[in-house]
Amino acid sequence: VSVLYCVFKNFQKTPENHKKHLYIMGAFMYVNELWKKKGADCMKYNQRVRAWQYRHSHAIVRLNRPTRADKARMLGWKAKQGFSVFRIRIRRGGRKRIAHKGITYGKPKTSGITGLKLNKNHRQVAEQRLGSKFGNLRVLNSYWSNTDAIFTWYEVICADPSHPAIRNDPRSNWVVNAVHKHREARGITSAGRKGRGLRNKGIGASRIRPSVRAAWRRNNRMTFLRKR
Repeated sequence: VSVLYCVFKNFQKTPENHKKHLYIMGAFMYVNELWKKKGADCMKYNQRVRAWQYRHSHAIVRLNRPTRADKARMLGWKAKQGFSVFRIRIRRGGRKRIAHKGITYGKPKTSGITGLKLNKNHRQVAEQRLGSKFGNLRVLNSYWSNTDAIFTWYEVICADPSHPAIRNDPRSNWVVNAVHKHREARGITSAGRKGRGLRNKGIGASRIRPSVRAAWRRNNRMTFLRKR
């Protein structure tokens, strides 16, 4: 209650704006500003309590409503049938290589065990785990939810392409098309595009479009004007 009071205590009509029927800011704007201040006492307390609750839950949990409603709406979630939100737990850090008795065979270059890191970011891993778990859903987007010393939790927004509410909505039925199957597995979501380096443009970004492998084939392919 105290947190909500801190958020909405200024959400009132001022005498100057009362005649104009204007508010200072929208409700979601206050929530958005609160999430930007994660170091505030109220946010640190809330996140600590939530982390305790999340640790006692399963790795994949379906939510009745998103924890960050403002962020979820920015990323495509709507409070209607056909949309769902899941919380995914990801273990932080890299992954050790499995080596019996610590013995790695071969050259010293390939003998690393603990310094290995995945090229994909954790948010993309969370989306792929959910996509493989529920193959009938389309992954739209995801966002960060919480972090403790061991785990990081992300909330993933999904849409059901077979639901009539999705198929009959002209703003949402684009996801029904078959080309959007397993978007998360092909690096098409926002987290996947970031991991592929597609946030960069201009100089230095010519070797990543349309993809790294396609750019390599383009630069290393020899073309002739006639058959030889």
